[in-house]
Amino acid sequence: MTIAEVRQKCKDFFARFFPHASVPRDVLIIGVLVLASSFSFGLGYLAGVDAAGQEGDVTLESASLLLPVTAASATVGQVVASKNGTKYYLPSCTGVERITETNKVWFVSPAAAAAAGYTPAANCKGL
Repeated sequence: MTIAEVRQKCKDFFARFFPHASVPRDVLIIGVLVLASSFSFGLGYLAGVDAAGQEGDVTLESASLLLPVTAASATVGQVVASKNGTKYYLPSCTGVERITETNKVWFVSPAAAAAAGYTPAANCKGL
C-alpha cells in the first residue's frame, strides 16, 4: 500500500462520516501537531511527577558538613565518628570496627569533624 492509497482511504473514511464537510489540509496538520505536542507534554509531566516522588540516597548537610556514604565508598580524606562518641577516626583505624553501621557519621574532612565538635582519636595514626 502506497502513501497515496492511504491518503485516499483516509479521505474516503472522513467523507463517509462527514459528507458535506471539507477540512483544509492545514487544519489537519495543525490538529495533528497539537495532539502530538499535548501527548508529549503529558508524558513529560507524568515523568516529572514520578521522579519528584522519589527521594535521593545521598544528602549533604552544609551546616555540619555531613556526607553519608558507605564504608565501601569511603575515600582518602574522609573521617568517621560515632553518633554517641566524641572522637573521629580514619576509615582504616581499628576503632572504626567497634562503631555499628547505624551509628557511623561520615565527614568530608577532619576539619569538618572538628567543626562538628569531634576530636581526633589518640590511637589512630595519621590524624
